[in-house]
Amino acid sequence: MAQEWLWMTAADLGRGICAGDIDPVALTETYLEAIHGHALRDRIYARLTADRALAEAGAAAERARSGRRVSALDGVPISWKDLFDTAGVATEAGSALLKGRVPDQDARVLRNATAAGLVCLGKTHMSELAFSGLGYNPVTATPPSVNDPDGVAGGSSSGAAASVAQGLAAVGIGSDTGGSVRAPAVWNDLVGLKTTSGLLSLDGVVPLVESLDTVGPLCRSVEDAALMLGAMGGTMVPDLKDASLEGVRLLILRTVAMDDLDEIPARGFDAATEKLKQAGALIDRIDIPEVAEANELSALLFSTEAYGTWKHKIEEQPDLMFHEIRERFRVGGGFSGADFVAGWRRLKRLREVYLRKTAGYDAVILPTSPILPPKIEKLASDSEYYKVANLRALRNTRIGNLMGLAALTLPTGVPSTGLMLQTPPMTEARLLRLGKAAEAALA
Repeated sequence: MAQEWLWMTAADLGRGICAGDIDPVALTETYLEAIHGHALRDRIYARLTADRALAEAGAAAERARSGRRVSALDGVPISWKDLFDTAGVATEAGSALLKGRVPDQDARVLRNATAAGLVCLGKTHMSELAFSGLGYNPVTATPPSVNDPDGVAGGSSSGAAASVAQGLAAVGIGSDTGGSVRAPAVWNDLVGLKTTSGLLSLDGVVPLVESLDTVGPLCRSVEDAALMLGAMGGTMVPDLKDASLEGVRLLILRTVAMDDLDEIPARGFDAATEKLKQAGALIDRIDIPEVAEANELSALLFSTEAYGTWKHKIEEQPDLMFHEIRERFRVGGGFSGADFVAGWRRLKRLREVYLRKTAGYDAVILPTSPILPPKIEKLASDSEYYKVANLRALRNTRIGNLMGLAALTLPTGVPSTGLMLQTPPMTEARLLRLGKAAEAALA
């Protein structure tokens, strides 16, 4: 029975704990044993927090026995990407530049999750300083895709995705600046939630591009995503009951998002949209040229702020970095402050136009990724391939960050392909209800 726990949703584990069928300590020990015995352990977890996990599980077990559970996920073990500060435990963001960095308190979202009874199993590997959608990291470790042992897991929350997909955590917490939750979620057949910038605290989160950084879960179900949103924000959990697609108006974004799709992601998306129609959704297609214009601002906006944040640290010891990541940061040094300000002013106007053009729809849908997981060996040996693959991996997800949206990726049923729903800023409750109905249709 215990081995079955490793593949259950976080919500089902929580229900089992509530019913007295699952003991949080036994559950946590089962996860820790699975991690220790797993062949990919060192490619997924940067470090474990076993003592903390067992102490938290013991407290959760006592609350369960006395009828004082503090949330639906009280006692459920999860993993944290290695850019969330953990008190007294190294947080190095996948980079030798931060080796030995030990914060003195937890990140705010981790404190909130702990207050909700979540159990911290440990810290997962990631792309260096979170600046890649591939998850290839020769400095620390590269987790593989669950569907292709020779392919990357997706980044930058690579280990977060692998920990869930390999049965080594009930949920993985990641961050998303240009797709870093959704890219690894899609390539590992998981649900991934990109929250609106500013919805969840970035206090104690190692930054990449603070104006675009967001926190979000990678999990097995939309219900899990909703429960984790409430836990990390310390807020009410969105109500998903009686969610339906009947009469829902969805818009397929043709601009950029449907260009040059590889055959398998295209097939997965087409099959998924047909299932949504069968469930009662009304689907239109439209071009929004402003999306293409916003996409052209990516290098200016992402790289300039990222390099401004990390320039001093990078240039002190540049040889410590994976050269592809280092050079991507340095692109930001080629833009002026005036260019950056003008770029943000233009993006804000493009966002306004996008929201006006999509206002009549419940959500915009698009393929989560236009490609399947690239091969690790080729990424290591072919610099041009690495650059192209990195840009393509994040091409569709980046739209949601640039437009300031909430976004959710769902597995289509075709391995490593996803359907993404996007809704306006701060509409996570609406997005998750739509996601719950879409999840049922896709199942």
